[in-house]
Amino acid sequence: MLLLAALVATAAWSYGFAQEIPVQSPLSITKSKGSVRLECNFKHVSTNFDGTAIHWYQQKANKPPQRILYFAGTTTVDEGFQAHRYRVEKVSRQKLCILTINDVIPDDTATYYCAYWDLYYKVFGTGTKLIVSDNVQSRPANFEILQTEHKNQKMYVCLIEKFYPEVIRVTWTDETRKEVTDNIVKGDTWKPTNEDKYSIGSWLTVPAEKKDKKYYCSYEHESGTDSLPKGDSPKTALQEEDCITYRGNGTVFNTDHLYHRTAYLVYIVLLLKSFHVLSDCALLHLQKVGSDQAPRKESINARLGKALQNHLQFALLYTFSI
Repeated sequence: MLLLAALVATAAWSYGFAQEIPVQSPLSITKSKGSVRLECNFKHVSTNFDGTAIHWYQQKANKPPQRILYFAGTTTVDEGFQAHRYRVEKVSRQKLCILTINDVIPDDTATYYCAYWDLYYKVFGTGTKLIVSDNVQSRPANFEILQTEHKNQKMYVCLIEKFYPEVIRVTWTDETRKEVTDNIVKGDTWKPTNEDKYSIGSWLTVPAEKKDKKYYCSYEHESGTDSLPKGDSPKTALQEEDCITYRGNGTVFNTDHLYHRTAYLVYIVLLLKSFHVLSDCALLHLQKVGSDQAPRKESINARLGKALQNHLQFALLYTFSI
């Protein structure tokens, strides 16, 4: 996960500069050899692009970020990095900074961030993960939305399954294509034991006054982008089908896989329902005891949501390891 970018975005938001974060592309690059090109776009950054020194950092798994170089008219490479392997260029009219890494090796596997100084603190870009591997990127094998209703609320579950690499961005939008950020829980990516493909789940809860609107789940991945629904209504939890086509025999149901998958979907629905019940019960209890320090319902929802996420990830991992 691009944890550093998330932390920096949070800090920048608290100062009112959320729009000042450079956007990097692509999300990830999977390559076994050759050169790679990482782009850092400053089009939404108000600073003087031509006069801004741009830094590039490398962050390996479970380690702090380490600066590779900075560019201020000329490139200065930090100690410990081979200067001939890195090239930086600025495209002024596009407000774009490009880092090229030559002759990649497995040790280059890391997340790379561009950064610049804004007055008293350094602002990092969104990050690009480089994976030096013989594995080939692959599109999700399955992408679907399911829905259910509970107490005048509608719940959507977006499932994106069996993709590589694990870096993926999932977003929800409404019928006007405006991004929805409230009442969303997104799990971490997971993969079954002895497999190299990843899956992820994201779910959206819509209040009664908005339940008749249409909502879309989209993903951005190294293999491409996609969005649902495409005109058809999302499946309900009880409409889920899974089948295998045999040559010459038409279509038959894979009942064993269907059994486990249905159980998994029912468990999601039960978890989502229990989330609201637990939240209401906890709030009612605190009101009855009259605690002056009783947290607001939003705080209770946040705590229960974390527990729900942990249970859901366990359920997903168990289901796909069967």
